[in-house]
Amino acid sequence: MQVHGKDIKVFSGNANEPLARKIADRLGVPLGECKVSQFSDGEIRLDIYETVRGSDVFVVQSTSEPVNHNLMELLIMIDAFKRASAGRITAVIPYYGYARQDRKAKARDPISAKLVADLITVAGADRVLTMDLHVAQIQGFFDMPVDHLLGIPPIIAPYYSEKFQDSKDEIVVVSPDLGSVTRVRSFAERLDIPLAIVDKRRPKANVSEVMNIIGDIQDKKVILVDDLIDTAGTIVNSAQALMERGAKEIYACCTHGVLSGPAIERIAKSEIKELVVLDTINLPETKRIDKIKILSVAPVFADAIQRIYDDVSVSTLFI
Repeated sequence: MQVHGKDIKVFSGNANEPLARKIADRLGVPLGECKVSQFSDGEIRLDIYETVRGSDVFVVQSTSEPVNHNLMELLIMIDAFKRASAGRITAVIPYYGYARQDRKAKARDPISAKLVADLITVAGADRVLTMDLHVAQIQGFFDMPVDHLLGIPPIIAPYYSEKFQDSKDEIVVVSPDLGSVTRVRSFAERLDIPLAIVDKRRPKANVSEVMNIIGDIQDKKVILVDDLIDTAGTIVNSAQALMERGAKEIYACCTHGVLSGPAIERIAKSEIKELVVLDTINLPETKRIDKIKILSVAPVFADAIQRIYDDVSVSTLFI
């Protein structure tokens, strides 16, 4: 069997070291010895304390808040490993920042998701491993292999299947907008439960207004499903609208808990009974309120990394 690199080495930036450590533990390897710090003027400093020559290096770094700092850490780490003669470098980006800037929505808009892809390429990455891109087409922004993992089917769907195994006839899965219907339909089919859709409009960024509910949610327990929750305005407004239209209980889930600005306060005061998020973004203790449950993506990423190293299919993880 052909393998790329003499061994697997997993390194972490500062964005999500707890996840990187879990991934390394699942693989049965120690987390790589390096330190990412700053010089007094704010420039990023990287010290690598072990050889990576000929190794299959996996750099775990979500480009979450502070987005630009974490992105720069990732680029500098990739560059350093390339110059240290790593056999292959895979950028493991559980949460890909700038993914929502994937097209020109109006005149003179940048396509920042493409720019970030170009930066990662120029830095020297050979491959990208990520999860639940805001739009799957971002894979095409890279001139290298991109393994696009899914968080909802292997992690979140089984959680709800067990949670509501005795009351499936009371459950409806709801898409918070028309753009998420394909993702949410897959979730509904996996649980074999009906689907409803929130019809909304977005007058400006981070603001949404619910116009209508498509589907039957009367006296139902509702699960709102999205790829990410940022300021929580959409999910909270949707939950309120669903309760006003007859829903019995509201649950919500997402892959990426960005949870910026007023998000935690909004969720705490909302009709949402429980919010399930994955640990693609390291949630600080100050944001870990009782309503939020965190599930880990480490098993899926560890399995994918092992498959990449062994040169076997990653897509079979989701069959």
